[in-house]
Amino acid sequence: MKRHPYLRAYMAGVLLPSWFLLLALGAFLAAHITQQVPARLESAIVFPMAIVPSSWGLWNVLYTSLRLHGRVSIGAFGALLPVVLVPAGVALASILDLGFYTVRQAAVILPIAMAIYYLAWKYAVAFFNRIVDLR
Repeated sequence: MKRHPYLRAYMAGVLLPSWFLLLALGAFLAAHITQQVPARLESAIVFPMAIVPSSWGLWNVLYTSLRLHGRVSIGAFGALLPVVLVPAGVALASILDLGFYTVRQAAVILPIAMAIYYLAWKYAVAFFNRIVDLR
């Protein structure tokens, strides 16, 4: 495994969002059982379940392949990921005609998402990178 740094980077990047989305899916299913879920929300939940963990893994592979360790903080690099994901979410909401996610709301959410991603990448993904011996 020592010879496969990109595979290790992908696995380290995918771990945290996969755990989080597993908990979110459990909450969604519990709410779905009690019939308190808007009907169109089911269409919107597919995007984060499919795209977010893979994008975290690929983003960590990009960080590793560019050899940015030591030059750019992993937290700052991770904070740039919402700049890609939030507009993709807005486009998906537009395509699916979901009225609960607008461009204005995305503009408000973007800095908050960037701050959360900064902390997640600085502490969690950096920790997972150390675990799989990516330095």
